[in-house]
Amino acid sequence: MEPENTIEQARAAILQAAAGLVPFEGWSEAALSGAIAESGVAEGLARALFPRGGVDLALGFHQAGDAAMLARLAATDLAAMKMRQRIATALRFRLEASGARELVRRASALFALPGHGADGARAIWGTADAIWRALGDTDTDLNWYSKRASLGAVYGAAVLYWLGDDSPDQSATRDFIDRRIDNVMQVEKLKARLRENPLAKAVLAGPLGFLSRIRAPQHHDDLPGSLTPRQP
Repeated sequence: MEPENTIEQARAAILQAAAGLVPFEGWSEAALSGAIAESGVAEGLARALFPRGGVDLALGFHQAGDAAMLARLAATDLAAMKMRQRIATALRFRLEASGARELVRRASALFALPGHGADGARAIWGTADAIWRALGDTDTDLNWYSKRASLGAVYGAAVLYWLGDDSPDQSATRDFIDRRIDNVMQVEKLKARLRENPLAKAVLAGPLGFLSRIRAPQHHDDLPGSLTPRQP
């Protein structure tokens, strides 16, 4: 067995065990300790995988949801869909990969704390980035940032709506996502008109120059990490 497979299997085993404990313990040190004992993963390896305890456990759970979403997108014929349908499908897949709502509710409460707000923001940014990459986004200008910011806002709002959605098959959440995407598409149309305006191009030249200096390719596998893309 390859070492990396052993590590991934250990991570998955701990997360699976934690899923049964978090509704009672929250994303906490107690949940991690219980998951280590239940999974049988070596203590040293488990602590290396989740060095900050509960918060890294919650981030690992979030990243596992992103990975499940990406796997479904890879097996879906996205080319037959319009862009808005692709985005809605990705968001629906991501919510369906979230697991029990109590786990997400506990994670939302954790990331709402001042000390972990940046971790939550990075997680949402990473999800938005993963979706755009899976949909073939090739923008390298200001759109790279605005698309991820817009989609992250839609995803974050959709999660909160989904947590309280008792409609059959969460149909109300799907309708909510469609409405939010409509709003984003209107903004994208406005941005397209601005890009065709010479005056708007001149105004944007300054911010674009700054962003081009700090931006470097960011990979979803970097999470958890800084919102500022890594320098090559």
